[in-house]
Amino acid sequence: MKSKNVILASALLISVVAFAQKDQIKAAEKALKGGNPQEAITILDGAQSLISNAVDTEKAQYYFVNGNAHLELANKKVEEGKNLTSAAKSFQELLAVEKASGKSKYSSQATTSIIDIKGKLLNSAIADTKADRDIEGAQKLYDAYLLDKKDTINLYYAASTYVNAKDYPTALKMYSELKTLNYSGKGTSYLAVNKASGSEDVFNSVKERDLAVKLGTHEKPKTEAIPSKRGEIYKNIALILVDAGKIEEAKKAISDARKANPEDGSLLLTEANLYLETKDYETYKKLVAEALEKNPNDADLVFNLGVLSANAKNIADAEKYYKRVMEIDPKYANAYINYAALKLEDEKVIIDEMNKLGTSAKDMKRYDVLKVKREDLFKGIIPYLQKAVELEPTNVDVSKTLLNVYSALEMMPEYKALKVKVKELEANKK
Repeated sequence: MKSKNVILASALLISVVAFAQKDQIKAAEKALKGGNPQEAITILDGAQSLISNAVDTEKAQYYFVNGNAHLELANKKVEEGKNLTSAAKSFQELLAVEKASGKSKYSSQATTSIIDIKGKLLNSAIADTKADRDIEGAQKLYDAYLLDKKDTINLYYAASTYVNAKDYPTALKMYSELKTLNYSGKGTSYLAVNKASGSEDVFNSVKERDLAVKLGTHEKPKTEAIPSKRGEIYKNIALILVDAGKIEEAKKAISDARKANPEDGSLLLTEANLYLETKDYETYKKLVAEALEKNPNDADLVFNLGVLSANAKNIADAEKYYKRVMEIDPKYANAYINYAALKLEDEKVIIDEMNKLGTSAKDMKRYDVLKVKREDLFKGIIPYLQKAVELEPTNVDVSKTLLNVYSALEMMPEYKALKVKVKELEANKK
């Protein structure tokens, strides 16, 4: 008899708990409808420990109300990132519960909300990075990736943003995940100019872009190849490992990458850069030679070799590579810019020596020699800077450099004409 009473009492207890859960969910739903999402969350937090024993319909309702309450707080900019993530997790729990139960009362709305949350996370991440809140932005990018793992580019952006935030261990984990996924990011970008805003919009497909052009909302369609990001990923893995003092691991990572992706030329450059960073110049030179042998007329490759050589203070090779780029592609603006910048480094040496001279006859004679040498240097880079300005007329920094050269050489007509253009560029930037 006693045992029956115990069973009956237990049954009553379960029934009371079930009613309590229902009441709490209803109270939370009422608070949310009344414009009090924080109150709704507080009520639901009180029922959280009991929800695992609830029936599927109540679980689904619990997660639905909880997700909407967190989303409402995020929309009000209350701990936006945290609440967006919490909302997404609730909606994902909801989808799992309804999928398992075979019912879908809230699934459609939850799916729509998850898509909305993903967009909000990405927009918030962009705002964070613009405001130098890289850690917050990186976490939101990663949360957006977790919501839709097919959209792997968000994992790539998260890793890159963690690098900007100097959180190298977290960045390494994400780059390693990209490596495991064999992500390259290579593809095609379909672009067209929005007539209303003047901005260049990106479309998911050529069909979608061409339709927008046909409808008259967009113009000037173009298609651009998106290069593989695999080289950059492995390069950053290697550099993070080097920064951590794990040189051999870094070398192995690049070596493995090249074996797995023999056609990816960017990995060869990454390996060359690694040996440059570790001051193994002989291996670096061998890899450079290998790169040139494979792609002697690849302007990007030769340009990168110029950059690597400049970083290694191998000025003669850097100049040679930049000039070779100009031969391969006369419209490659960065080759002219970097070549001019490389030559301008010689000015500092001349100026330093001029400043150390005294007023003796010998020193004054040497001063005149250095003055002519400086003028000849400026005259020599004018054609390269002029070409760079011609190719990139909106590049204020290049125009200002040329302006300073004109001033130093007292080329006043050229100086005055360019000064007007620089003022216009600066006004347009404001």
